[in-house]
Amino acid sequence: MWLYLLCAVFLLTVGWFIRDRQKIRDVKDKYVLITGCDTGFGNLLAKCLDRQGFRVLAGCLTQKGVDTMHRSSSSRLKAILLDVTDDINIQKAADWVQAQVGEKGIWGLVNNAGRSIPVGPTEWLKMEDYHKVLNVNLLGLMEVTLTFLPLVKKARGRVVNVASVMGRISFAGGGYCLSKCGVESFSDSLRRDMQYFGVQVSIIEPGFFKTAVTNLESIENDLQRLWDRLSPEVRESYGQKYFEKYLKVQRFCLNTLCDSDLSKVTNCMEHALTAQHPRTRYTAGWDAKLFWIPLSYMPTFLSDFLLSAIVPRPSQSV
Repeated sequence: MWLYLLCAVFLLTVGWFIRDRQKIRDVKDKYVLITGCDTGFGNLLAKCLDRQGFRVLAGCLTQKGVDTMHRSSSSRLKAILLDVTDDINIQKAADWVQAQVGEKGIWGLVNNAGRSIPVGPTEWLKMEDYHKVLNVNLLGLMEVTLTFLPLVKKARGRVVNVASVMGRISFAGGGYCLSKCGVESFSDSLRRDMQYFGVQVSIIEPGFFKTAVTNLESIENDLQRLWDRLSPEVRESYGQKYFEKYLKVQRFCLNTLCDSDLSKVTNCMEHALTAQHPRTRYTAGWDAKLFWIPLSYMPTFLSDFLLSAIVPRPSQSV
């Protein structure tokens, strides 16, 4: 009995392994639009796909990003200014993309643009702080997806949305975890709706990686800004030692937990675009696989206990 079961598991594993490694062909005629290509994951992915022969359309927030992409890539790659929070700019980009791809449509749409700050204890934040992150990570992603979806349908292509393991469990207050949870939900509903049209949707769930949006100096400066604007009563309830320890936690996470190998994420994106059978979810980074994902499945009391060992306690806590 057990022998048959083991044989079945072995055969299923081998079958999945073979199926997972089957690749598409004729990439030279396929267009891929990527947002957030100034730095980080988007920049690296654009260059990797360009070397493979894809026709990459790289969306950058700044003119410097556009110029850098053109200088460091082949003539196939085209870069354009794309601010995912600007409706007019998105529509202009859509008109430009339509002129580039013609009747071929877009094989891949990679929603990579994102930001992480402001982040901090919930009581320290205002609605404007949430808007800054949600407008990029969630609402901007939705706007770009809905705008370019007809072109993706035309090519029976793929949508790749960058979420995070923080979309599964909130490690800190602010719009980042909230936005990534929203990306998960939006992507799931989009995947089920688009499967009937041959469009496949994948979610990338990275752990902690060193990118421009996880810059330690920017995070520390923003936390100092949040702390300074608090009322004296609120500051007193937390205490100066809490603030100092909270900064130490951020330094520990960014200096110790953050992985500098961005290819662990871009390899997942690349697989979602080039595999005949892309996965629904990709988890990137050992911290995501060995800590954050298991933590998200634990009972709440246990996950809270483990996280409380990392996050300091306010001076006036009960």
